[in-house]
Amino acid sequence: MKYYSRIGQREYEIEIVDGRVFVDGEPVELDLRQSGGPELYSLLYNGRSFELLIEVERFSYGITLRGERFEVQVEDERTRRLNMGRKMVSVPTGEVPITAPIPGLVVKVLVAVGDSVKEEQPLVILEAMKMENEIRAPRSGVVKQIAVASGQRVEQKGLLLLLE
Repeated sequence: MKYYSRIGQREYEIEIVDGRVFVDGEPVELDLRQSGGPELYSLLYNGRSFELLIEVERFSYGITLRGERFEVQVEDERTRRLNMGRKMVSVPTGEVPITAPIPGLVVKVLVAVGDSVKEEQPLVILEAMKMENEIRAPRSGVVKQIAVASGQRVEQKGLLLLLE
């Protein structure tokens, strides 16, 4: 089975044949296991160990690795064929709540009410599991409301700010 994964502007072709994984035609050693909470995973990739936080989102996966967050889109072959020529769903308009992906401590709020932000711009630094995570804008907009302050604890899915 083939899959196509996009991170930013880079696309990868992933093929799984008889339990072996190939990325862009090159074999890789890969073992991914859930460890701890429902979104925490342990990854062995070519002999190196990594901890990942994987969140299933509407049209992608939010993956946090070493304090950096990546938006990853994945399609299988069938879905890719069906989506060819089909218009992609647009990014939401109007108010967009930005919420905490995991419980943690707000280290720093990087924006102020009224600030214009661009897609993928860091908005809040959230510390969780001894790692700092950048919470980024899902689209361009203006910060309408900030619901947290530095030093404040937030629960998973707790409101951080509103973007319009």
